[in-house]
Amino acid sequence: MSSATGWHAQQYTMFENERTRPVKDLLAAVPSENVSVAIDIGCGPGNSTEVLAARVPGATLSGIDSSTDMIDAARKRLPEVRFDVADIAAWNDTQPYDLILANAVLQWLPDHQTLFPQLIGRLASGGHLAVQMPDNLDEPAHRLLRETAADGPWAEKLKGVERTARHQPRWYYELLAPHCARVDVWRTTYHHPLQGGADAVVEWFKGSALRPFIAALNSDEQSAFIARYRNGIAKAYPALADGTVLLPFPRLFIVATRA
Repeated sequence: MSSATGWHAQQYTMFENERTRPVKDLLAAVPSENVSVAIDIGCGPGNSTEVLAARVPGATLSGIDSSTDMIDAARKRLPEVRFDVADIAAWNDTQPYDLILANAVLQWLPDHQTLFPQLIGRLASGGHLAVQMPDNLDEPAHRLLRETAADGPWAEKLKGVERTARHQPRWYYELLAPHCARVDVWRTTYHHPLQGGADAVVEWFKGSALRPFIAALNSDEQSAFIARYRNGIAKAYPALADGTVLLPFPRLFIVATRA
């Protein structure tokens, strides 16, 4: 999570139950035996760290995030856990970990071909890298973001703002298999019922994909951008009879165990 793009714990946790379910599913697939030292990289407000603590009780836990606001929230939530403000790209801790958790964060970082093997290298023998990333760049919500960014007075400002990195499951398997005893890759599409129609969908993405776009605009541009984006969302995600919108959200999961 990057403070440079305006990450806010309060906005992110508006849909905490929905955002936390994938990390529960991810950690359920990670063997919990022999995990003595674990870290949550990109820990956000600590919701994922809380799930990690329940999965590996007794382990020494820590968390890092580049957003001071997120770290403050995590420290209040789990005062017994050490949380530090740090960028994953510059993280240089040499301690070997039994489990590295990266929940909904690595998609914001470039050069996965280098990054993922580096993370495997920080594991003890038999340790696990557990990764969950949104896999929704082809969903209407993201297509509308790109279209709205390219078709407006803000187009020049927003060139290159969307820098999320994502590859196909096979790509990650082929990258990690030479370094690992086991690589498990799968994809799940969640269908989140959101109360409040198009406005609820916009609020959801204000806590994630919309942040870099909004951060690059002044207040008037932000209002106009969000209004135009909301109109597109209302057409792409029509509400049910009771006003609920069912938001499809594909996610990619990886559990890689170091040899």
